[in-house]
Amino acid sequence: MTTGGRPSLKQLTPVLIVESVEPCVRFWVDRLGFSVTNEVPAPDGKLIFASVQLGNVEIMYQTRASVVEEQPGVARDLMGHSVALFITVDDLDQVEKSLSGAPVVKPRHDTFYGSTEIYVREPGGNTVGFAKFS
Repeated sequence: MTTGGRPSLKQLTPVLIVESVEPCVRFWVDRLGFSVTNEVPAPDGKLIFASVQLGNVEIMYQTRASVVEEQPGVARDLMGHSVALFITVDDLDQVEKSLSGAPVVKPRHDTFYGSTEIYVREPGGNTVGFAKFS
């Protein structure tokens, strides 16, 4: 379906490429109450892919090794890229309490555009920002 000649986009779900899926999944499930919605194990039992979801927020993880195995030519393309997730929340105090002990990238601060935010690093090495707008 299109609107005004442009496609109608419905949802954005990032797929984060990481070395190990399990600690990333635990970060979201244990700290923030996400549910695991999909798991794909390798023959050795370790996860090569998983997704977690809470409400409309979904995040997928895939191991770097499994991506390279599927497409050996992409190995160089996976190096040097970074991503930061930005998630709006209703209660930043509660989220900050849940993040206790996670590596802080940028401490809680107020922004010029009307939010209070905190940024942490999840176990896959990606930065995750949580923001409460006034």
